[in-house]
Amino acid sequence: MFGLEKPAGQQKPGRSGGVPNMASVGDFNVLSSSIPATKVELSVSCRNLLDRDTFSKSDPICVLYTQAIGNKEWREFGRTEVIDNTLNPDFVRKFIMDYFFEERENLRFDFYDVDSKSPNLSKHDFLGQMFCTLGEIVGSQGSRLEKSIVGIPGKKCGTVIVTAEELGCCRDSVLMQFCANKLDKKDFFGKSDPFLVFHRSNEDGSFTICHKTEVIKNTLNPVWQAFKISVRALCNGDYDRTIKVEVYDWDRDGSHDFIGEFTTSYRELSRGQSQFNVYEVINPKKKGKKKKYVNSGTVTLLSFLIETEVSFLDYIKGGTQINFTVAIDFTASNGNPSQPTSLHYMNPYQLNAYGMALKAVGEIIQDYDSDKMFPALGFGARLPPDGRVSHEFALNGNPQNPYCHGIDGVMEAYYRSLKSVQLYGPTNFAPVINHVARYAASVKDGSQYFVLLIITDGVISDMAQTKESIVNVS
Repeated sequence: MFGLEKPAGQQKPGRSGGVPNMASVGDFNVLSSSIPATKVELSVSCRNLLDRDTFSKSDPICVLYTQAIGNKEWREFGRTEVIDNTLNPDFVRKFIMDYFFEERENLRFDFYDVDSKSPNLSKHDFLGQMFCTLGEIVGSQGSRLEKSIVGIPGKKCGTVIVTAEELGCCRDSVLMQFCANKLDKKDFFGKSDPFLVFHRSNEDGSFTICHKTEVIKNTLNPVWQAFKISVRALCNGDYDRTIKVEVYDWDRDGSHDFIGEFTTSYRELSRGQSQFNVYEVINPKKKGKKKKYVNSGTVTLLSFLIETEVSFLDYIKGGTQINFTVAIDFTASNGNPSQPTSLHYMNPYQLNAYGMALKAVGEIIQDYDSDKMFPALGFGARLPPDGRVSHEFALNGNPQNPYCHGIDGVMEAYYRSLKSVQLYGPTNFAPVINHVARYAASVKDGSQYFVLLIITDGVISDMAQTKESIVNVS
C-alpha cells in the first residue's frame, strides 16, 4: 500500500557509499552481507561493432555508468579490459553489482575503440552506447538482455548482450545442534551454566564472533537448542577456514568463566554426527599447570543440516510471472481535482501526487511483467451515467477487460477517469483486495505472483472487512 499525505514527505535518502572506479572479480567482498541485496555479476558481449581502425579492426572497451538516485548524474562504475582487433568482443572482466529489487537501477554501457594508453575516454573513438535498467537484464528470459547499440546518427552500431548471474556465494545456511559431556564444574555451590561462543577466523589471524548459544543452567551435560547460521557468517564461504568454539560458564555479573575451547572447520562439521565431530574442550592454562590434565569435557555435534536460501532471483529465473494491479483512491477527502491543494490536482505541467506514486512503483515492477498489461482499478467514486458509488471500477471503463498497456497506459486511464467520475466515499479497500484475490486463487500452481498496489490518502472505512480480506487472501 502506498499512502499519500498532503504535505510532501521527505524523499528517502539514496544508498550511500562511493562508487568503485574499476570493477573486477577481485572486488567482490562477501563480508558485506549486511546489505539486503543480492550480488549479481554482469557479463558483456558485443556483435558487429563499428570498425574505426583503417588497417585493423577496432580495439573495444566497455565502460559502465550508474545513475545517482538524487541528481540523476551518471557516474562511472567500472571498465572491462580492452580486447584488441575484434568487432565481436566477449569481455572477461565482469561488473559485480548490488541488486535491489525494490529500486530502479539505471545503467548505461558506453563502448570505445581504444587508440592509446590514455585513461581519458575523450582520447578514444566512441562506438555507441546502450541504456537499460538492472531489472530489465534480470527480468529478461534467462537473465540475458540483447539490445541495439545507439548513439551515432545514421550508423548501425551493432548489438550488446548483457547477462546477469546471481553470485551464489554461500547462500546456504546450516542448522546445527551441539551437546556437551562432563564439562568442568566452575560454580562453588551448583554445577556450571554453560554456553558456546563461535568465532570465524580472518585472513590476518584474528577472530570475529559469529554466534552465541543460549545458556543452560546448572548442568555439566548440556544439550543446546539447534541454531541456524549462514555459511557466509560462519566461515565466509571458505570450507577449510578455522572455526573456534569457546565454552563458558555463565555468571550473572558478566564475568563468565572460561571452561575451554576447540577448533573445527565447516568441512569437518559437514561430516555430521560421527566420531570426527566429538571435540575435546581444552583449557590451555590448566593444560600448562597440570601434568595429568586430559580435557575440560567434550562437545559433540548432534546434527548438521544444510539449507539453501532461495532468493527472489531464483523465482524470476524459474519463470515466475509477476501480476501487478493498481488501485487508486477516488474519495472526496483527496480534495477537488481542479484545486492545486488536491492530491488529484490536474496540473497540465507536472505529475500530481498519485501520478508520481504510480510511476515510481510501476516503472520498477513493469520490468518483471512479460506482457506489460496491468489491471488498473479505482474505488470510492460516483460513476457516470447514473452516479452509482463504486469501490471497484476499471479505470479504462471496461469492467470485462481492466488491463492497461504499461505504466503509461495506466497513467492515461487514470487521468481520463479523473475527468469523468465524481470523487465521493467511503474509503473501502476490501472490494479491490477481493478482486485481485479472485484472479490469484485461479492460479493453483504457484507460477504467478500477484502484487496489489493501493494508492490512498488515508483513513480506511472498512477496516474489519479489509483485515478479513487480507487474512483470507494470505
